Amino acid sequence: MAGVVDVPQQIQTDAKIVVKAITSVFHLKKTRTEPAREFIALKEINLEVKKGEFLVLVGPSGCGKSTLLDILTGLAQPTSGAVYIDGNKVTGPALDRGIVLQGYALFPWRTVRQNVEFGLEIKKVPKRERRAISDNFIHLVGLDGFADRFPHELSGGMKQRVAIARALAYDPEVLLMDEPFAAVDAQTRESLQDELLRIWEATGKTILFVTHSIEEAVFLGDRVAVLTPNPGTLREIVKIDLPRPRHNSDTRSSAEFGWIRRKIWELLQNAPHESRHHLNAVPVAEAISPTASL
Repeated sequence: MAGVVDVPQQIQTDAKIVVKAITSVFHLKKTRTEPAREFIALKEINLEVKKGEFLVLVGPSGCGKSTLLDILTGLAQPTSGAVYIDGNKVTGPALDRGIVLQGYALFPWRTVRQNVEFGLEIKKVPKRERRAISDNFIHLVGLDGFADRFPHELSGGMKQRVAIARALAYDPEVLLMDEPFAAVDAQTRESLQDELLRIWEATGKTILFVTHSIEEAVFLGDRVAVLTPNPGTLREIVKIDLPRPRHNSDTRSSAEFGWIRRKIWELLQNAPHESRHHLNAVPVAEAISPTASL
């Protein structure tokens, strides 16, 4: 790799999110049996997400989905390239992005209401206004009557509803979701998918959703971006032309759903041969640090 290229702090774009030539390289230390190596997690990812779009990233384990989401949140820096939201380069975490993770990440010492109001407190929203906003989002996610409960008193599905309400309550521009339903049972997962679509339609938020599940990707997304195995590259973007609103039983049983699911499955099975190498050896002297400044 030749070196780090400067990227602009702002760009002109109509897209809500622009992922521009993102590459992420990690250094693997020398072990007793292996020399030092460079692991290419992502390679030259280019992607645009429209305002109000529901875009899903799908790919095999280790293809860099979560790495890309970390870069979008600002929790990690790419080796090269940049991410822009509303034309402004992402340089770190900010309140224009809401994040929902697989593990809920609720504060156990705070009630449902207090968890939902956390971002509002950071924004210094007055207490009375916080109460009205948290009431609205607790109702939106179907948790009326549970505002004063603590996380240990909730089921897994209810905890994830709280996490979604908390992410939406401070009104972020973008909602980033990293396999948020992976830890719940199949029935609860389908219920949460229905609930998420209802909330998305009510709020109009831009959502970027990461999953391993092809069915989940097809059911939720406007488009599905298919990533290859290491190094993670963008194989193809599949447009999902299923009518909305979508309902689990009707949508999943349609012939169109089955055809799109099969197409994505084939894309994942037939990744280019050069993408199948799990480790990519690069001389350490030529490697670029994943935290190199842009």
